[in-house]
Amino acid sequence: MSFGPARMGFGLFVPEFRSAFSISTSAVGFVSSLGFLGFFLGLIAAQTLLMRLGPRLPILSGLFAATFGMIIVALATNTYILAIGVFLATSSAGFAWTPFNDAVHRTVNDAQRPAALSMISTGTGVGIAAAGAAALALVLTGLSWRVCWTLFAIASCVVLLGNRAALRGIGKARHGRPPDAWKELLDFAALPLYAVAFAYGANSAVYIAFAADHLVGGGGVPGLPTAATPALLFISYGVFGLAALGTGRAKAALGLPMLLRLIMLAGAASVALVAVLPPTWGGLVLSAGLQGLHVMMTSAVLAFWSDRLFPTLPSLSFTAALLATATGNVIGPAVAGVVSDAFGAEAMFLGTALLPAITAAAMLDRVVHERPVRIAGPEHE
Repeated sequence: MSFGPARMGFGLFVPEFRSAFSISTSAVGFVSSLGFLGFFLGLIAAQTLLMRLGPRLPILSGLFAATFGMIIVALATNTYILAIGVFLATSSAGFAWTPFNDAVHRTVNDAQRPAALSMISTGTGVGIAAAGAAALALVLTGLSWRVCWTLFAIASCVVLLGNRAALRGIGKARHGRPPDAWKELLDFAALPLYAVAFAYGANSAVYIAFAADHLVGGGGVPGLPTAATPALLFISYGVFGLAALGTGRAKAALGLPMLLRLIMLAGAASVALVAVLPPTWGGLVLSAGLQGLHVMMTSAVLAFWSDRLFPTLPSLSFTAALLATATGNVIGPAVAGVVSDAFGAEAMFLGTALLPAITAAAMLDRVVHERPVRIAGPEHE
């Protein structure tokens, strides 16, 4: 729910929001960036709650924010109310992710941890594909987008109640973190981690905000109602992203530097294809599939890479990586919207593709560190 409808829903329905509220491309970028600012703040709040009270409260807080935010979107009468709803809904992703990874670190051994973290990250694909399928069903039946967001809110409430029951009895963190732990995370060995996270955040946020709307503006794909184009895009995004369940095995086979190069190039190619290919089934599915792989595999890599670098600070180090991602999320769409209005959508997409492409070129073996960073303090957070 958090990384499916709550986080992706705005991009999925941008064409409908444009029509309902007369939103410009720049405004689309700023609303999307505001939503990702909610993600950024949710990460900080989740880390604070996690350290003091354990994972249950931040997860439930995130699902409450998702439910309430989706209700606001469903009832929105103008762009400002819409933006508030998007902000709250997207913040849920920040609340939910780190606490689940903290639970993995507590309960799963080192050998199985990359696979477990990949599973958590990649399970997002189910939510994205389901959101796309719901949007497609509504297009084919002629129902309003408000109905879809109402259904999202109901589903989120059900998930909230389910997690409330499932997480009962989960205890608080048993250890404090070492003094100046945030400062310890600025170790030089972690800089490539943060660079990858930032590039991934900017690239994925621009794609989420603008790709579907651009393809709709181009007339959609042959044989499908134009309004159904975003649904097909996000279904493909989610389904192909499930292949990232094999991220741990891919890392073992290729090594981290090569894996990073490939997934960054996949992200670059995905965004560039939106600009250069005419709207076709093959082009849409290829672009969305590459983006799904890029997002899900990078998410999994950030989880086990940060855990490997800072094994004594598992949740805090992952939060730091996600804050770098969220910074890219916030900056990317806002800048892209302005660039699109000034120079055109094609220039904006191609410019965005340069960021992960340059990151891939910089991923030399000698700059990608995996050895644990030595930190003084308790054995665990």
